[in-house]
Amino acid sequence: MDAATLTYDTLRFGEFEDFPETSEPVWILGKEYNALTEKDDILSDVTSRLWFTYRKNFPPIGGTGPTSDTGWGCMLRCGQMILGEALMRRHLGRDWRWARGQKQREEYISILNAFIDKKDSYYSIHQIAQMGVGEGKPIGQWYGPNTVAQVLKKLAVFDTWSRLVVHVAMDNTVVIEEISECSCVATLCLRGFFFSSCGRIQPKACLFSQQCFMLPQSLGVIGGKPNSAHYFIGFVGEELIYLDPHTTQPAVEPSEDGQVLDEMYHCQHPPCRMHICELDPSIAAGFFCRTEDEFDDWCMRIRRVCLCEHCSFVASSTHL
Repeated sequence: MDAATLTYDTLRFGEFEDFPETSEPVWILGKEYNALTEKDDILSDVTSRLWFTYRKNFPPIGGTGPTSDTGWGCMLRCGQMILGEALMRRHLGRDWRWARGQKQREEYISILNAFIDKKDSYYSIHQIAQMGVGEGKPIGQWYGPNTVAQVLKKLAVFDTWSRLVVHVAMDNTVVIEEISECSCVATLCLRGFFFSSCGRIQPKACLFSQQCFMLPQSLGVIGGKPNSAHYFIGFVGEELIYLDPHTTQPAVEPSEDGQVLDEMYHCQHPPCRMHICELDPSIAAGFFCRTEDEFDDWCMRIRRVCLCEHCSFVASSTHL
């Protein structure tokens, strides 16, 4: 069965490779785990990430467009996942955990509603697809990670509740002055995230991408293979851990009081893995810094990583 046509029931009850028994550390978005003694904690952490997949039978995009994103929306869904992680970090904190059937916080419900597949949700597939037209991507065309980053930057401006400031770093360069200007928008708190967009990843930079997952500010990486995007959230050994959007689920309609059937937004099986050498050169790494101190800490850590790995992912001068 093609991955794009998997159903939710298949996903829940099908057979999946269990997480490996290994003494090597497991890193998930800045947190270190022991696979031998903390497997339940690892799976709980992974399950608590927002999981956005292909959907079908949602309102037509633009009123007359497609009612499903199967086959073309995987990078858009990955963009939703990395942005969703930023919103979760912003409103709920890194240690928040999801459990089936538990009473949910209002902030969590508000975050989910921001991604519902309808035209008036801040970060819906409708908004992303239509905003992408301005970036030269017709509705229904596959996106690259940089296009998604640029679109999310524009959409975040309208989210007055989150006050998320998105900075997109181009040509592997983070300009500190530009980030500082962003912090003024959020009352001296960055409260946002930015992508370091890379189109020329060298073998040593593969090691750098692993190091990204060890930073406490990490939101993960979006990328994968040509026309097949994944949301990478960590690694174990030489394998990257990711959430796969290539599963078609029915569109969800919130109830009158705004509640959402949220089980379909959390991956409840062991996460997928792939060898790091299979990663396509075009990726975008995301980071979240709530305060200037957190950003200064990120600058210090990322400099160390670049010096250790001898990579040119981030440049410096008055730049980082």
